[in-house]
Amino acid sequence: MPRRIETKRVACLWVVLLGLIITPAAYATTTEPAGELMIDHFDPETGKRIIPNERCLTCHGDEKHRNDVRDDGTPVKIFVHRYEIEASVHGAQSCTSCHVTIDRVPHREAPEVIVGCIDCHRQTWEEYRDDPDDKHARLEIVTEQIDNFMQSIHAQPSSLDQSRTNATCYDCHEGHNVGELGSIQRADKRLKNPEVCGRCHEKQLEEYSTSDHGKAVLEMGDSEAAVCSDCHTTHEIASPVTDKAKLQITKNCGDCHEDAQRTYFKSYHGQVHRLGYTEAAKCHDCHGGHLVKGEDDPTSEIHANNRLENCRNCHEEANDNFLSFWPHGDAHDRENYPGLWAFRVFMEILIFSVMGFFWIHVLLWLYREVMDRIQGKGFIEDLSKPDLVYFRRFPAVWRWIHVLFAISTMTLILTGTTLLFSHTAWAKVVVDFLGGIRMEGIIHRTAAMIWLSIFFLHLGIAISNIWRNRATFEWFGSTSLVPNWKDFQDLKDMFKWFLGRGPRPEFNHWTYWQKFDYWAPFWGATVIGISGLILFMPDKTSLLLPGWTFNIANLVHAEEALLAAIFLNSVHFFNVHFRPERFPMSTAIFTGVIPIEEFKHDHRLQYDRLVASGELEKHLVQRPSRRAELAASFITTVLIMAGLTLLTLVLIGLVTLPS
Repeated sequence: MPRRIETKRVACLWVVLLGLIITPAAYATTTEPAGELMIDHFDPETGKRIIPNERCLTCHGDEKHRNDVRDDGTPVKIFVHRYEIEASVHGAQSCTSCHVTIDRVPHREAPEVIVGCIDCHRQTWEEYRDDPDDKHARLEIVTEQIDNFMQSIHAQPSSLDQSRTNATCYDCHEGHNVGELGSIQRADKRLKNPEVCGRCHEKQLEEYSTSDHGKAVLEMGDSEAAVCSDCHTTHEIASPVTDKAKLQITKNCGDCHEDAQRTYFKSYHGQVHRLGYTEAAKCHDCHGGHLVKGEDDPTSEIHANNRLENCRNCHEEANDNFLSFWPHGDAHDRENYPGLWAFRVFMEILIFSVMGFFWIHVLLWLYREVMDRIQGKGFIEDLSKPDLVYFRRFPAVWRWIHVLFAISTMTLILTGTTLLFSHTAWAKVVVDFLGGIRMEGIIHRTAAMIWLSIFFLHLGIAISNIWRNRATFEWFGSTSLVPNWKDFQDLKDMFKWFLGRGPRPEFNHWTYWQKFDYWAPFWGATVIGISGLILFMPDKTSLLLPGWTFNIANLVHAEEALLAAIFLNSVHFFNVHFRPERFPMSTAIFTGVIPIEEFKHDHRLQYDRLVASGELEKHLVQRPSRRAELAASFITTVLIMAGLTLLTLVLIGLVTLPS
């Protein structure tokens, strides 16, 4: 009996002990999942549970358990290195600051991963932007990059899954190892850039890995070589088929290849690009995009064996002569491009000598006329008693020729200098206003054809007049435009008058500066016309000329046009309109007549000759009607204002021209 009681006592003791063990476990099971035995903390404002990072890292920081398997059988990496988190810019943040769907640890099931980088950074910046210690100043740059990202191709919906974007922040940035300011430039980050991009762009990575850039980065570990973000930018990444991306990539090439970019922008291809258009060849059109290789590589697109086929992508009729074209010809490089250098030096000497001489001529003339006017000398029109008798200087055909010549010349200057000064803001505005680079080219070539047609029409009329009066025509006579010895004597005497050492010379029907104005277009028509035709029809002209003539044609075409633009809108305007005796304008070229007193002052020798021969009366006419004078004044004013505007734009372009 006692033995049986003892057994019962032992059994009761075991029941009590088992109850003491089971009761806490049962209580724990009803309150929290197993493993969460620590005391919970809650945010007093939001009421949400605060989960320390250490609790997350109990599982996710276990190096022995780096991977797990989802319920559907797919493997997933769950390991996060605690030191990477602590060293990152987010080291002070809690895991649940980003993983907002996690509300308890451990997870009862695999959680949905939702990370909202954009709203968090924007809200944090708005909250701390006015802090005086600038502790969060970096967030301003981050939010700017977010704005760029939101406009990029990565932020757009994926074509495979419209509910997702093409790439999110953590697809490119390591989610748990976001570096501090400037760390993106570290060598290890740059070297990983192709690998990161290649997770999605596998084909592009495969091509890139065989290029000179790719080999330098992936094989030799050269962090200075070009990686994906150098060409495509880091956040504002546009689709490569868009003009935005093509322009950006070409511009970015110059970040490393500065000399190549400088010479590229001197070419027609580069000028079109700098105006914001992609019709002309860009860097990757010639060198390849992801397959950039040196010209000595047989597989390179710029290798001698492949270059012609490359050119034919745009110039379908290109022949072997194209191969001698200098894509990056440098007119300042005497050693490598002596011919191009020589033409540049010649054109610059011509420009500086012509403009230097005539600007000195203008300044001295202005000085002398101002001094004479102060002293009451020279020709001063009495506006209270206008002349009623006028001398006819120009027949109707020459007046019309001048109008068309002036309009076509100004059109050529406007459309041509937009390319020459493509770096300026005004050039971009002008091209956009004209309807784009293609329309600008059509307008330029149309104006050129009109200009040349007028030039040859005038030449035909002049030859016809000479032939008709061949019996009495004197090549070096008083009415001939051919320079003679008296013109040189007049020039010498004019400078004496400028300096107050002699009287003002008396002139015949044409003065020496008028003859210069007449003969200068012959030189200009030859240089600009021939070079323009070469550039207008490269495929055709290459049948006869080597490719390097395009480089020379581009140079002399621009330089001669620049000389014409500056001379016509400064020196010519002064000689005709702005000298004190004529200010603010002369309308003779549009009315065809000038007051008889003005004619007597400007062309005294012809006046005396006509009086002596009794032929003066044949050239005298009545004063033009009020309507004719107003029309002539209006046309003259418009052309003068247009010319001065063009001169201003050209000078702005010259002053701001990149070195």
